[in-house]
Amino acid sequence: MSHYLEFFKQFRTTFETTGAIAPSSRFLASNMAEPMKRHQGPKKVLEIGPGTGAVTREIVKQIRPEDSLDLVELNEKFVEILYNRFDAERAFQEIKHLTSIHNCPLQEYGVGEEYDYIVSGLPLNNFPTDLVSEIFQAYFRLLKPGGVLSYFEYMYVRPVRKVVSRGPENERICQIDQIMRSYTSQYRIRTNWIWFNLPPAWVQHLQKTDSPPPLIEQAAPQEQSS
Repeated sequence: MSHYLEFFKQFRTTFETTGAIAPSSRFLASNMAEPMKRHQGPKKVLEIGPGTGAVTREIVKQIRPEDSLDLVELNEKFVEILYNRFDAERAFQEIKHLTSIHNCPLQEYGVGEEYDYIVSGLPLNNFPTDLVSEIFQAYFRLLKPGGVLSYFEYMYVRPVRKVVSRGPENERICQIDQIMRSYTSQYRIRTNWIWFNLPPAWVQHLQKTDSPPPLIEQAAPQEQSS
């Protein structure tokens, strides 16, 4: 319960980077970690935006002695909670020596690193267009060829925003939609619908191929006629 309360507090004070009123449900968390369950041999896993560790708890179950887990979290309070969980909870304690927590933006992380699995909880629909583009470029820079990216977004949030928003906000949402569709159309291997979550969510699973990530040209702002 303390994690839920802290999550809600951070939602109120840092909405843009928290993006939800509660941690992910165990159903959403389990689906996010599902691709790595069938992995054979050592694996490297990166979780981005773990928050209070709701999805991390499911990832921890899949970490074996030959694996490694990195967590990248921008919110300092969430970083503190994560350190406490790895100190206090048995399942977390057992893989603490295989885990590193990094308090930094994703774009500044991991030069030269490559991962078999990336799991992201970032609230992409809240971000500026340029940042969403940078984040997707970072995802695919950090993935090994054949690696899988799993991320979620709340059902129908973007489609509804495209209809009801106006002006610069509508422009932002439409450009984010274009960026995300360019990646999903090229790399998506599966979409899962998770109804038992607050709010319900889609989980997108994308797999990096040998073809380069798409280049997205940002639409120039339209001049308003006088």
